[in-house]
Amino acid sequence: MNAARRGRPTFGPLTQGPRNGWLFALTALASFAAVAAALVSQHGFGMEPCPWCVLQRLLFVAIGFFALLGLVWRGPAGTRVAGTFGLLLAGAGLAAALWQHFAAAKSASCNLTLADRIMNATGLNEMLPAVFEARASCADAAVSLLGVPYDFWSSALFAVIIVLMIVALRRA
Repeated sequence: MNAARRGRPTFGPLTQGPRNGWLFALTALASFAAVAAALVSQHGFGMEPCPWCVLQRLLFVAIGFFALLGLVWRGPAGTRVAGTFGLLLAGAGLAAALWQHFAAAKSASCNLTLADRIMNATGLNEMLPAVFEARASCADAAVSLLGVPYDFWSSALFAVIIVLMIVALRRA
């Protein structure tokens, strides 16, 4: 009898089988691709991020890591842990993106907002400034891609991740 059948956790890449492995793989890929696109926009096209932008980057990175955890931690417990944290982080990201669009983008200053305080508390803005340092106000960072505001693209991806994590959790 193998370890998974005896109730012990097992680890290994893409071992969730056809049920959840692809959900976590897609979530990880999408999350890290979102951060890569944001970095290309910033460093390649001069679209400087605001505190809410970098907070969303951090949430995408965290979701990506939990999705990778879901890939390597087989079994229902791994799916529940990875899926639950992915779901919660994606919900927080969706809220942050919507707040950025409907409230923060109307403000000329983002200093001492919740996003600014969270990023300062993590210290990532000083350790990895090229990725996590806010360099623009929320109003200045309100840019569009193909006529759609960046925060809506981010909202849509967080919503897709929420759906993927719900499906993974239901299959656990």
